Amino acid sequence: MANALGYVSETATGFSGALAMMNLAAAIRIEKNAEKAAKGQPDYRIFAGETATEIGGGWLRKAKASGREYVSITLADPQIGPRRIYANLAPVKGKKGRHVILWNPRD
Repeated sequence: MANALGYVSETATGFSGALAMMNLAAAIRIEKNAEKAAKGQPDYRIFAGETATEIGGGWLRKAKASGREYVSITLADPQIGPRRIYANLAPVKGKKGRHVILWNPRD
């Protein structure tokens, strides 16, 4: 079951849009991590709200079946709850530059 947690649009530095979950609605920015120095560090950093609080990271991955590149994201913040949220960015069919944040439960 795929649940949309929000939508973002491509920008020059990554993506910009909104999270729209049952208990949280916030503007977000997903920006390329210009300071990435090691393989384990995120390729993107995720910021929320007007104060640009960092709430997660995104890693470039390749789909096993198609070989296409996508962004796997992890969100963590007290307003989200006690557990991390895992999701993937997927293109919205027929809407160039628009992506959906799809929940990817790990349990």
